Order: sequence, then structure tokens, then C-alpha cells
Amino acid sequence: MRMPSPDAMTKILRGSVDLHCHSGPSPFPRRFNHVEAALDAERLQMRGILVKSHHHNTVMDLLAMADRLAGSKTAVFGGIALNSQVGGINPYAVAMCLRMGGRAVWFPTFSSGRHIECHPEGGGFPSATVDVPSDRVDVRTPSGDLVPEALEVLDLISESGAMLSGGHLEAGTIAQLFAEGKARGVTRMVINHPNFVIGAEPEQCLELVGFGAYVEHEVGMYDPEGHRKWDPKDLLTWIERIGPEHTVLASDLGQQNRPLPVDAFIRVGAALLDLGLPEKALRQITCDNPAFLLGLDD
Repeated sequence: MRMPSPDAMTKILRGSVDLHCHSGPSPFPRRFNHVEAALDAERLQMRGILVKSHHHNTVMDLLAMADRLAGSKTAVFGGIALNSQVGGINPYAVAMCLRMGGRAVWFPTFSSGRHIECHPEGGGFPSATVDVPSDRVDVRTPSGDLVPEALEVLDLISESGAMLSGGHLEAGTIAQLFAEGKARGVTRMVINHPNFVIGAEPEQCLELVGFGAYVEHEVGMYDPEGHRKWDPKDLLTWIERIGPEHTVLASDLGQQNRPLPVDAFIRVGAALLDLGLPEKALRQITCDNPAFLLGLDD
């Protein structure tokens, strides 16, 4: 099968949504800020992007940039990651974020025990531009139950209709979190890059799908011009195993010296079509599913 041209891919991916954009400001070096990320997204006429910081509530960034974002044809949304910089599993910080317009809560990423085990040398990210103290954030009590603050956070997510991400927790803890989230009325749940840091097998992800969750894969991992050169054939295998109806493609890009998100979407999307993924399935995992998770059609 002949790989589609960039122009053809631009038409196919029109209206897509990126749930994992690492634009700045951030203590980590970033290629662009949130306004510039929106301009990049406009090349695909993206409906929306979700900007993520490992360190702070990005809703406040967007409110401060509102005048510069007002003319953007791509909507930009924020959320909060529950690392040590925001007090860990902090219901007060989550309530402020969501009630000021936040659309996502990521449970601990680099503060999770799983991430620290995978990167004992510290972080697994480029060096921060400033010294930012960090510590481990536990989601479970010593007896294995979710900490009370996690239950409060789940209730806040349910109340607002926001998206719950398992962050960089290990797969078993994510399953416990999602099961409790479903019981408390959370309807939008996602596991990020299951085969990177998380260490989740497809069978474990299918358990999460049973709770209504979606499995997110990052084009930044599979882009042939990126520094993480994972095989797109593996990505196709994941999509076929889980099903496009519960799969999402996002970028996980914005870092300095890495590709622009739109370019990675185009290259990885073309590779998937060349491998035999139907165009309808590609649009489902780049347009329809992430639009639901971000609440764009509510």
C-alpha cells in the first residue's frame, strides 16, 4: 500500500484532538508555549488540545494567556497532574483546577512509585531549568486501599465530568483507581502509553476497557523522526487487540528538540494507514474518541 502524502493526511486528520501536549511554561525545556501549540494545531484544524504540565495546574496558564488565545481556531484546555509540586493527591488543588475550567486530572506521573522504579537515577526527563524539589506520592495506604484523598479527587472528577488519567501508576493500581472511579460515576478514563513506564499488557488494558477506559498511545513514541523509535507495527497490533473504539492517539510532545505534534501525527497516521489501518479507524482514534474524553460534544 502506498503511504498517503502529507497533504492527504492533513485532510484525513482534520478535526483531530490532542490529549497530551507538553507546551510551556514548564521547569522542563519546552519547544513552544501554549499559544504556539495552538498555532501548530491549527495546521490540522484540530478541534482541541489538552496541555499538560508535570508540575502545575495549566488552567491558570491559559487564563493568563486568554487574550492571546482568543483568536485561535483550536480550543486549548488545561488540567492538573498530582505530583509533589501540587501537594500530591490534593483535593483542594483539583477542585480549584476543575471549577476554573480544567478538563483533566492526571494521577502521579514522575512522583509515582512506578516511575521512580523505572528511573531510579532521577526523573527520566531532561534536566529542569530550575531546581524543583520532588518526592514520591503514594495513592495506596499500607493496607492496599486507595488513600482517602484519592476518593475525594474521584468525586470531584465525577462532579465535573472531567477526564481521569492513571498517570504513571502501575497497572494494578490504575485498575483499582478506575474501578473506584466507575463506581463513583467517572465516565472518562484513560491509561497513557501502557507499554512505556506503566508496563501494562494488552490483557490488563482490556480489563480497564471493561470499566469504560480508553488506551492512549503517543505518536511521539512511534514517529520515525523522533528520538523514541518504536515500531508502528507494534502500535497497529495494540490498536487491533484493544479495538479502535477504545483507543486514542495523542502526541506527548512539546519538549525541546523533539518534533512538532502535528508533524508526528501526520507521519504516524500515514504509517498506520500504510500498514492497513482503515481510514475510519484512524479518525476514530484521533478525532472521535479524544473529543469524547475532552467533553467537546457535551
